[in-house]
Amino acid sequence: MYRRRRECQRTIHCERIRKMVNRALEGLTREFEEMYSHTGRPSIAPEQLLRALLLQVLYSIRSERLLVEQLDYNLLFRWFVGLSMDDPVWDHSTFTKNRERLIGSDIARAFFGQVLGQAREGRLLSDEHFSVDGTLLEAWASMKSFRPKDGGGRPGGGGRNPEADFHGEKRSNATHQSSTDPQARLYRKGQGQEAKLCYLGHALMDNRHGLIVDTRTTEAGGRAEREAGLAMMAARPGTDRLTLGADKGYDTKDFVEGLRCANVSPHVAQNDTHRRSAIDRRTTRHRGYAVSQRIRKRIEEGFGWAKTIGGMRKLKHRGLAKVDFQFTLTFAAYNLVRLRTLGVGG
Repeated sequence: MYRRRRECQRTIHCERIRKMVNRALEGLTREFEEMYSHTGRPSIAPEQLLRALLLQVLYSIRSERLLVEQLDYNLLFRWFVGLSMDDPVWDHSTFTKNRERLIGSDIARAFFGQVLGQAREGRLLSDEHFSVDGTLLEAWASMKSFRPKDGGGRPGGGGRNPEADFHGEKRSNATHQSSTDPQARLYRKGQGQEAKLCYLGHALMDNRHGLIVDTRTTEAGGRAEREAGLAMMAARPGTDRLTLGADKGYDTKDFVEGLRCANVSPHVAQNDTHRRSAIDRRTTRHRGYAVSQRIRKRIEEGFGWAKTIGGMRKLKHRGLAKVDFQFTLTFAAYNLVRLRTLGVGG
């Protein structure tokens, strides 16, 4: 009985999300028409590929091979994607061959915008108060691949996975590069933490209901989070004064002054450990500053969902363009789940 009730709830939740996905895809009809080939064999509908990739995020399916396997026998998945019981399922390599087509049309960001449009229609966005943060995305590259750019330092021994000893060797992004993912950078989030080959994912959250309203993916670097934060706030429409909550990592003079020049109140946590904070009493004395500092922590819920459910803890793709596509699509799925919880699509 419990299992039957659970399956029924799962179907209802999936139906609500599917309604929102249908509306979002209807708004992208022109973009999909441009993606279809007018010569050769009929291509697989990009809408179906996008629906399948959404299922992979929503149901934590770790590979496209397993996704195709589930599509072969799971009627719920077939219904969501738009396949009948008798339709053949494409090969898993289809995703690899068509991913460039989806990335080239920037379809993930367009889909993300359509989902946000539904939230805006439901008056679920404040468009005034935001929070920003970044997270490490561990690259699909091992530390053994991080080798000198001049070609030296090859690990000795035979076999596909030879032994490597990095003891005493100084390695940095200026002199070394990953041979498997050249755009990945060696980076650590804070003091005392291990350095990893990774990218940085950035998200801008609306403070009213915790919806993600913008995303960026960049190469890892010390200034990347602040530069992405300024870029996302600069892309906000309108001329009204906004607020932006952020943690201590954003407490720098250039970031705070950049926000104020853009008519944004910097509700940034003060970092006054052995230094002078760029945030003073003219900001902290307001009641809204304390509210922003309390609400900004909700952005960690989005990052946690993306890594535990959405599969972003360890990247499955290489290259900034593919990582950005997956990161944006993952947060579009996160917003769909949030909107379903808020009663949209019922």
